[in-house]
Amino acid sequence: MWQFEEPKYFYLLGIIPFLVLLFLINLYWKRKKQKQFGDLELIKKLSPEKSVFKPVLKLIVVALALAGIILALVNPKIGTKMETVKRQGVDIVFAVDISKSMLAEDIAPNRLEKSKQLVSQIINQLGSDRIGIVGYAGSAYPVLPITTDYSVAKMYLQSMNTDMVSSQGTALSEAIKMATSYFDDPQTSKLIVLISDGEDHGEGFEDAIEEAKEKRIKIMTIGVGTEKGGPIPLRYNGKIEGFKKDSKGETVVTKLYPETLKTIAKSADGGYVYGGNTKEVVEFVKNGLGNLEKTDFESQQIADFQSQYQWFLGIAFALLLLDVFLLERKTAWVKKLNLFNEKE
Repeated sequence: MWQFEEPKYFYLLGIIPFLVLLFLINLYWKRKKQKQFGDLELIKKLSPEKSVFKPVLKLIVVALALAGIILALVNPKIGTKMETVKRQGVDIVFAVDISKSMLAEDIAPNRLEKSKQLVSQIINQLGSDRIGIVGYAGSAYPVLPITTDYSVAKMYLQSMNTDMVSSQGTALSEAIKMATSYFDDPQTSKLIVLISDGEDHGEGFEDAIEEAKEKRIKIMTIGVGTEKGGPIPLRYNGKIEGFKKDSKGETVVTKLYPETLKTIAKSADGGYVYGGNTKEVVEFVKNGLGNLEKTDFESQQIADFQSQYQWFLGIAFALLLLDVFLLERKTAWVKKLNLFNEKE
């Protein structure tokens, strides 16, 4: 398995097509100037040793050398063995509200983006815990199963949007039930972190909470939004075209309903925190995790990654050295092959 220590340097590969473009422009300019000074066939006869192939070969060599240097900067690493690692941690499922009300901008940049920021910052503080992600609105949607790969989790988290679930509302019961189904190990400590504005929460979440309690799952809730509320913007090509209206033509104002979230947290032996201050939320969840019993579990992972940059650097220097000895005149044996049908 490969790892790239400095993937940010991959963008430098864009220099290579730019280099090819400069070569073609220079070639075109030379031919244009040659036509101004005389007949091209006559110029060829006056410089019989000039090779058509060599400049192209030199370009290829330089481009490959440059690619080798860039790959050396990226520093590819290869895992040489598998090893079993013992971890201590908790299984956590993040249930993120993706209903249309989460587009309200009463908390910057909007409720949904703020929710993503909170989850991302919580993940940054985790060590060996396993995590999963659920999205929900009028129904629940599985986003990512339980995993220890935090980078993949963040990628899936950032892709979440309000179009993932067609039915609208805030089905907290569905979210809790789906999050509960994620936990595959009865021995581990389990936690659901539910992020929502608590609006239009539907009915029947009490049964879902009871099911979670039977499986010894704690639920923490995070309220996102303000009790004053705000309108739901309707965007087209990134620009606000208006705001969502009800059947009477009046602008809908969506608000945070913390009481619902507090009730869920209290019933499931968890806790509630307002999501306005990221640092406070992270500390709250961190303290909650500290009170949970950590479970030992084993996982296999590729280890002992070794740097491979020296190979790419060596090849690059060898190619640059070769370029020094590549002259633009014809090589004797290549001249005999007459690859380009060049007339003497």
